[in-house]
Amino acid sequence: MTLIEGGPRLGGRHTWSFFATDLTADQSWVDPFVVRDWDRYEVRFPARRRTITTGYRSITSERLHTVVSEALGDRVMVSSPIAALEADRVVLADGLALEGIVVDGRGPERAPDLVLGYQKFLGQTVRLTRDHALAGPIIMDATVDQGEGYRFLYVLPWDARTLLIEDTRYTDGADLDRDDLREAIGAYARSQGWTVEAVIGEEEGVLPVALDGDIEAHWRRTPRGVALSGLRAVLFHPTTGYSLPDAVALADAVCDLPSVDAASIEQLVRERSIRVWQERAFFRLLNRMLFRAGLPGERYRVLERFYGLSEPLIRRFYAARLTKFDKVRILTGKPPVPFGRALHCINEKGHA
Repeated sequence: MTLIEGGPRLGGRHTWSFFATDLTADQSWVDPFVVRDWDRYEVRFPARRRTITTGYRSITSERLHTVVSEALGDRVMVSSPIAALEADRVVLADGLALEGIVVDGRGPERAPDLVLGYQKFLGQTVRLTRDHALAGPIIMDATVDQGEGYRFLYVLPWDARTLLIEDTRYTDGADLDRDDLREAIGAYARSQGWTVEAVIGEEEGVLPVALDGDIEAHWRRTPRGVALSGLRAVLFHPTTGYSLPDAVALADAVCDLPSVDAASIEQLVRERSIRVWQERAFFRLLNRMLFRAGLPGERYRVLERFYGLSEPLIRRFYAARLTKFDKVRILTGKPPVPFGRALHCINEKGHA
């Protein structure tokens, strides 16, 4: 296997996190990539503060680069942008051509047949002047000003004085106002009583949130031939945008193919993408309620209410393995959004 990366190192500047229950026991091959894990995490809302006893694990791009480079050696090609790509051939920008089975995982393309919102964020790794006293991650702190939609701060404690602080916003558009997000991170740190000694790293991202659409039309529009993976294959959790668990599952599925060839991998990915999209329709319903039924400054109430449910249900939600009873339980009770507006969100139109 040869891994071709357009940038100077694998993974760019990113952190990938997942809940311990997102993966199964036989997916422990991911363990070498994990730099930190915690046995609990915290959520904060105006009317609810709770600690969840579910493990949370994080992978950094630095660790990803190190582990994969050690495993593959000179079969990792960095700073190698691609000029052309076919099912059995890749041509690099410098003219070098490589032949073999091609899997294209270069991120999402335009998807006119799908309706997407966005979870966008900017994060800074900061060094503090004194210990922060956090026992584990804060996955959502929505006690902050909500602005024009659902907003929360996300905090990973790397060590006693080092934090990754991300300002995350669920919005209709994908544009990032980096200066605004940097200022917001600084203001949040001060509100927690933390004094930043230095900013030692920065990362950003825009993740898809699925609302509606026609997945089969999307794949009909996608040219045949090249096998896809990751966000390019529409394999992600509809609500969180997390793609790592789906990437792990796809890797295992490819390894289990009786015949590893371009046509077999392409067919596997297309069928898997369509099936996963169809199975996760309930999540898109919840997303429509969040984006379309909730008033901008009140959308946090959807998640505030959700985090009052049982821990096993919350684990199954993030693992995208909800039972029928889970779905009924999530929708039972006083709705956290206006009832009339919620009714308009129930039916999926199946088109953009």
